Amino acid sequence: MKENTLIEVSHILAFMEKRGVNVLLSQELRQELNLREFPPFPEDWKGEEEAKSPYNEPIDFAMSIGGDGTFLTTAAAIGCKNIPIIGVNCGQLGFLADVQTKDVDMIMKQLIEGQYTIEQRSVLRVSCGREGLIMAPNALNEIAIMKQGMSSMISIEVAANGETLHTYRADGLVISTPTGSTAYNLSIGGPLLVPQTRGLILAPIATHSLTVRPLVVPDDWKFDLKVASRYSSYMISVDGRSQILSTDVTIHIERAPYTIKVVQVGENSFLKSLRDKLNWGR
Repeated sequence: MKENTLIEVSHILAFMEKRGVNVLLSQELRQELNLREFPPFPEDWKGEEEAKSPYNEPIDFAMSIGGDGTFLTTAAAIGCKNIPIIGVNCGQLGFLADVQTKDVDMIMKQLIEGQYTIEQRSVLRVSCGREGLIMAPNALNEIAIMKQGMSSMISIEVAANGETLHTYRADGLVISTPTGSTAYNLSIGGPLLVPQTRGLILAPIATHSLTVRPLVVPDDWKFDLKVASRYSSYMISVDGRSQILSTDVTIHIERAPYTIKVVQVGENSFLKSLRDKLNWGR
């Protein structure tokens, strides 16, 4: 873990402790900082039970301190527990982790005083039949189907709501949420969607056909994907968590039955992030 992140964590803990706020720490942070006096964040929740802390109180917020990758890890741990997440940016770009370290004291004060709003962010869920996934199947950003290494392109046959959509011949295909439109989707020429958009993006990676373009569809559509590859396998990536699958496996993707709650405080907004991070108008 980066030194600047650990310094920021220590600062936030001191701020919260001074104000009588009960704090849970991830196992990783408890070990890195040797802070055994803080109870561990219960990372083994199962099912839909209400998330309660060792203090026998509901958990009000989860704070992700790092970059957007850390925020995605936090979202995977929170899952359907209905705990709002706020992201403190100690990384680079920071579309999800949009609180800057210089603003942390002011933002935490506003959190404690209830001066915030919560945005609902849609989530994708993937299943793949008998082979199964060895990782969390839910994605706040995107699910990517990709060729392995330097192998030749793959063919991805896509059916939407039971009807054939297209067979993509490309290096891969990214299915993205509006939240993920500023991530992998952006780097391959996909469109930007504001987080409140009820849509999904299908964007091919290095497609073989110039007529194939990114497509925006309603977020209640369901997809079945069948992949053909010269090497009889391919890679699936769920918010950066990767696994190799056999071409015998059919992938099913649909919107998850829950949302991730993202905390917005102060002047932070998606449009402000676009102006600041993408240098619009400069």
